[in-house]
Amino acid sequence: MTKKRDLRIVFMGTPDFAVASLKALLDNDYNVVGVITAPDRKAGRGQKLKPSAVKEFAQKHNLNVLQPTNLKADSFIEELKTLSANLQIVVAFRMLPNVVWSMPEYGTFNLHASLLPQYRGAAPIHWAIINGEEKTGVTTFFIDEKIDTGAIILSEETKIHEDTTVGQLHDKLMAIGSELVVKTVRQIEKDEVTTVVQPKSDNLKTAYKLDRDNCKIDWTKSLDTIYNKIRGLNPFPAAWCYLENDEEDLLSIKLYGVEKVYVSHNLDAGLIFSTKTELRVSCKGGYIKVNEMQLPGKRKMDVKSLLNGYEFSKNAKLL
Repeated sequence: MTKKRDLRIVFMGTPDFAVASLKALLDNDYNVVGVITAPDRKAGRGQKLKPSAVKEFAQKHNLNVLQPTNLKADSFIEELKTLSANLQIVVAFRMLPNVVWSMPEYGTFNLHASLLPQYRGAAPIHWAIINGEEKTGVTTFFIDEKIDTGAIILSEETKIHEDTTVGQLHDKLMAIGSELVVKTVRQIEKDEVTTVVQPKSDNLKTAYKLDRDNCKIDWTKSLDTIYNKIRGLNPFPAAWCYLENDEEDLLSIKLYGVEKVYVSHNLDAGLIFSTKTELRVSCKGGYIKVNEMQLPGKRKMDVKSLLNGYEFSKNAKLL
């Protein structure tokens, strides 16, 4: 029987997505000797310093937490060395400098929320839905010099249903990913890892960082394209566009829950049709039926509630 390696793990992560993997490691009695996470950030109306989700979880479990502002700083490197970790695990964190990821004896592996080599980058869960993919997954790989290019250890696939939102897929991949992290650690613990070099392809899709421009809805696009974009950004950071409503200034609004209505028509894109209980917007191939909307300075509302207190003119449209 092969003798198990005695693992000393440093975990690196920041958001909720990473917490599930850290919890899974503790639940399986792995020795986490340190947790690296982002510095506290100002948040909310009072702009009070708020710790990351990973820090909050780590402190509740009395784990040693480090919050470096500079991952190349000599002081941080020395502090990391004192932890004597022989394995580092990264889930939803920053790009690591060579001096950090190459430090432990058994390497540094990352959990990425896509089926690599597809959707390397910052927002793989969002872009899989925005691009209308029918499947995605999670991958563990050993980190190297470039972003999300290292040798694959394990991966697991899952379906994306036609009405799946990014919030739902995020939670599903978070759970699948935490299990994959534990499976990967078990292989490393038993020295049973076999890796696969990521295949080279000219047809790779990239998970670009989300910004205001690429979250804006283009109402001249097809029904399916618009629908996928809205659900691929629901509930965070949310797809947005402008509302033109009579003499009002253009309003920046956000759309959340929507449905597709396939109808043949010759109407201009973005025209709004409202009744007392329903809101539809014309686009190529049919209508987007809006179920949830957020006006500037207001909370997210279901459309029936919104229509009780807000009126759309006959010429109202989304731009």
